[in-house]
Amino acid sequence: MSPWATVKQSGCLLLVSACLHLPLVAGERDVVTIVGGAIAFSPDGKRLAGAARDRTLTVWSTDTGMVVATLRERPQGIWNASYSPDGRVLACNHSRAVRLWDLDTGKRVRMLPLRGGITRKVIFSPDGKRLASCSDDGVVRLWDVATSRVVQTLKGHTDYVQDIAYSPDGKRLASGSVDRTVKLWELDTGKEVLSLTGHNWYVSSVAFGPDGKRLISGSDDMTARMWDLDAGKEDLTLRGHTDWVRGVAFSPDGHWLASGSGDNTAKVWDARTGREVHTLSAHHADVLRVAFSPDGRLLARLSLDGTSKVWDVRSFTRDN
Repeated sequence: MSPWATVKQSGCLLLVSACLHLPLVAGERDVVTIVGGAIAFSPDGKRLAGAARDRTLTVWSTDTGMVVATLRERPQGIWNASYSPDGRVLACNHSRAVRLWDLDTGKRVRMLPLRGGITRKVIFSPDGKRLASCSDDGVVRLWDVATSRVVQTLKGHTDYVQDIAYSPDGKRLASGSVDRTVKLWELDTGKEVLSLTGHNWYVSSVAFGPDGKRLISGSDDMTARMWDLDAGKEDLTLRGHTDWVRGVAFSPDGHWLASGSGDNTAKVWDARTGREVHTLSAHHADVLRVAFSPDGRLLARLSLDGTSKVWDVRSFTRDN
């Protein structure tokens, strides 16, 4: 029995104790369902942000299940959400701008007009002083949060950049592109230090392992690949999806990998062997993003069917 039960479109996050013995929907092990366009855990795991079809983003307390903030982004909607390292500010971007919200007050504190055409993603650096953005002009830009100015540009891709990720120490940044490469950048110098090839189609997503020495990438070639960054080569190829892989993530302890795909499923893999551990279904459209909670207990999935689901990881990794 999962410690949480499924939440429908009720406007709140409902936590149900396992001691109540309330059954889940037959065949499901998901613990939360919310309508969404983006989903993100806060750094301390105490908040969960989900973007709705009506172009609002709701933030729940995972301790009480109560709504603590509602952010409205009409008319553009929300493409992505990223927490600052202290969990007090949430960056929400659409294709042309990013807005920073103070979660204590629920007020917008700053807006950055983005450059380079459609912007796919904006993320905070681990120290919270920078925002990185990736765009359809093939350029990655780093912004100073205090001044809202671009302080660094990373050029080298020859097509759209679809995803970016900071290394845990904030010294490097990875980018995945429609040009089928994954690039690694040294931020002190702004130089490209690795260009990883092996995917046969667009690279849609990238994520660092917790030690910063491994990187996973997802591609429209229906694979996810893990890279040894010290050696500069591919370490594992994860095969099993039957459509493009759009989202990838490492668990915080580095033991598990997650991938989301156009085949309407998410999969969990053993990061040491590449063995598929579990397949999560219940969506009716592409799974675009996957994310582990900071303590590694929960796995969130965002789908084009308009829902985000959060599953208890222990229910399918306990015996592995």
